[in-house]
Amino acid sequence: MRLDGKVAFITGTAGGIGRATALRFAREGARIVAADISDANLDTVNLIRSNGGEATPVRADVSHDADVARAVQIAETAYGRLDIAFNNAGVMLADDADAVSTSEETIDETLAVNLKGVIYGCRHAVPAMRRSGGGSIINTASFVASMGAATPQIAYTASKGAVLSLTRELAVLHARENIRVNALSPGPLHTELLMSYLDTEEKRRRRLVHVPMGRFGEAAEVAAAALFLASDDSSYITGANLAVDGGITAAYVTPE
Repeated sequence: MRLDGKVAFITGTAGGIGRATALRFAREGARIVAADISDANLDTVNLIRSNGGEATPVRADVSHDADVARAVQIAETAYGRLDIAFNNAGVMLADDADAVSTSEETIDETLAVNLKGVIYGCRHAVPAMRRSGGGSIINTASFVASMGAATPQIAYTASKGAVLSLTRELAVLHARENIRVNALSPGPLHTELLMSYLDTEEKRRRRLVHVPMGRFGEAAEVAAAALFLASDDSSYITGANLAVDGGITAAYVTPE
């Protein structure tokens, strides 16, 4: 098993990418600390346990530094170490639109969860990984961090672009400490988060027309990429952005 003996802290585990990744990591031998604000998080933990894995649920709002600190402390208390942190929790709010019309409240909430939540996850994972002798931090960005979205979502796009910049800087800062920091950039996925945002068939068609593979991705496909970044298979990779996007950035982003 590729994560045998490892301890993984994952945020946003109540559904979507977070749940798929928690289940995949557990199958690969990791002990999971699953953090979310939703009661559905218990379903994820119960699924892991019913399949013979180890998991501890934590109710945490990643936009609050104290919640993230407590979750990482629980990981170390329960399992004695921290090897993997997947800062995945995020929001995509329905009224996130262009710079003119998006409300201050939507901007603040989006940045608090999508950006500050990642910063807090890294802030508390790094000292824990130092105590463990190293580790892998994975931050969920998005294809929109590299290109404009056909459907405007200015706060979400800005938050994900910041996650990429943060990831690169932390990778450089902690490379000599055996702490790797990488980003995952999913393309359009068939998850509740995106489907609730692309809430009409017209919006979904507008998004899919740009995807060379012609379909929405699945959360399990992103989980497989996260497994690669979490495991020793990626031991010489840090500061990278792994696009799991059906080819959309390859089609539209020109290398600098």
